[in-house]
Amino acid sequence: MSDATFLPGPGGGAAELGHVRAFLRLVVIEHSVFALPFAYIAALAASFGASGSVHWADLALVTVAMVAARTFAMAANRIIDRAIDARNPRTANRELVTGAVSLRTAVVGSVVALGAFLAAAAALSWLCLALAPIAVAPLVVYPYAKRFTDFPHAVLGIAQAVAPIGAWIAVSGHWSWAAFVLGLAVGSWIGGFDLIYACQDAEIDRRIGVRSVPARFGVRGALIGSSVTHVVTFGLFVAYGVMVSAGAWWWAGLAITAAVFCYEHAIVSPTDLSRVNRAFLTANGFVGIALFAFALADLLSRGLSG
Repeated sequence: MSDATFLPGPGGGAAELGHVRAFLRLVVIEHSVFALPFAYIAALAASFGASGSVHWADLALVTVAMVAARTFAMAANRIIDRAIDARNPRTANRELVTGAVSLRTAVVGSVVALGAFLAAAAALSWLCLALAPIAVAPLVVYPYAKRFTDFPHAVLGIAQAVAPIGAWIAVSGHWSWAAFVLGLAVGSWIGGFDLIYACQDAEIDRRIGVRSVPARFGVRGALIGSSVTHVVTFGLFVAYGVMVSAGAWWWAGLAITAAVFCYEHAIVSPTDLSRVNRAFLTANGFVGIALFAFALADLLSRGLSG
């Protein structure tokens, strides 16, 4: 592999910026919107319970930790799966397959992201740093899960469930069952819509030996599984609201979330997967942002101060 792209020279600054942009495309940085709002919900709820005011420094470090961990996870996923991606027409244009991002750039980027995550965890507390490997482990296991289980979506859910639990511990310094329930809700939510997303690859996955629920049980089975999972998700969001004595704003946000869940499942069917991206990106991105906005309004109405 040539090192030429890493050497300074005329236009080197622009070239480096291009590499950074390509790496950010590789890790789909904008998808941080899915889990980050729930880390904020947990962090702000923990702040409210601890002192009634926002812990801004902790919130900033939680943001760094979350984005860095997700960046590391996506880079590791793309590195580990690059051979599989090359065999799937839907993913054959990904940056590591086409060469838009070199393997070296991806590895360096993932190491830098992991370092940023660990540094943020250390800055939060010794407990966060000690627990960091527990958060990292499922991020690394997930790309391999499709090689040994028909349920890699569950591993993804576990990886995502860590975010609100970790954010709560980062702010409060102790375990919270409410945060655990919120984590389960986030994990089942993301695992559930990953079932929908994976339906696109059911046939090619069977051919190349990638394991998933759609590949094993068919698209109809996966969509039913996703619907059941999201019913569980909604129940967990309700349980979290009860555990933290949430007010009217939270319940209004949940009503909107229920409507979006229904919409998401209504626009995808075993015979029509053309709107999967609308269900996966638009609907779920809206759920995260909207529920955070209503959770924040609820905390402010109950006395959270800056």
